[in-house]
Amino acid sequence: MFREIAGDFRSHKRALISQGFWALAFHRYGSAVRSIKFAPIRLPLKVIHLFLIKFSEIFFGIYIGANAKIGERCVIEHFGSIIVHSEVRIGNDVRLRQGVTIGNKSADKPNEVPILHNGVDVGAGAKILGAVVIGERAVIGANAVVVKDVPAGAIAVGVPAKIKYKEAPGPAIVQPRSNNNR
Repeated sequence: MFREIAGDFRSHKRALISQGFWALAFHRYGSAVRSIKFAPIRLPLKVIHLFLIKFSEIFFGIYIGANAKIGERCVIEHFGSIIVHSEVRIGNDVRLRQGVTIGNKSADKPNEVPILHNGVDVGAGAKILGAVVIGERAVIGANAVVVKDVPAGAIAVGVPAKIKYKEAPGPAIVQPRSNNNR
């Protein structure tokens, strides 16, 4: 737990005032508490975690479900209106911005939730819904609504999101020097 919190702290540029850092720290604390087998110790600590979740939700606008699995060095860049479903799986080095929702698509299928692999970058206001898989280093554009899988390295933009692929850079064009600079 402490190693992950230290990594989150470094990822948030060592900003103790970052609401995203604190929301993740509360989540890491809750994950550690759930691993305690001895109920007389686990239960009061779990109650503390429930208060921390509610504190994060009210004061930061960030809700991270208690059972969500979040990898190392996750960054929540801006606070406000962020919802992460309790069953979501998020890889390492993922970046979330304000207004992001990662959760189920239907009340009939409450546990069909997204999986975000390593290095995913989620733009402001994006919604990732249902049993979709977001591949490594994929980029989800601002306000995109993702309801189908996004391959590794691709970009998803629009409502509903359409998949675009990053173009390979062409050869560098070097401009000749002007002789007027003598």
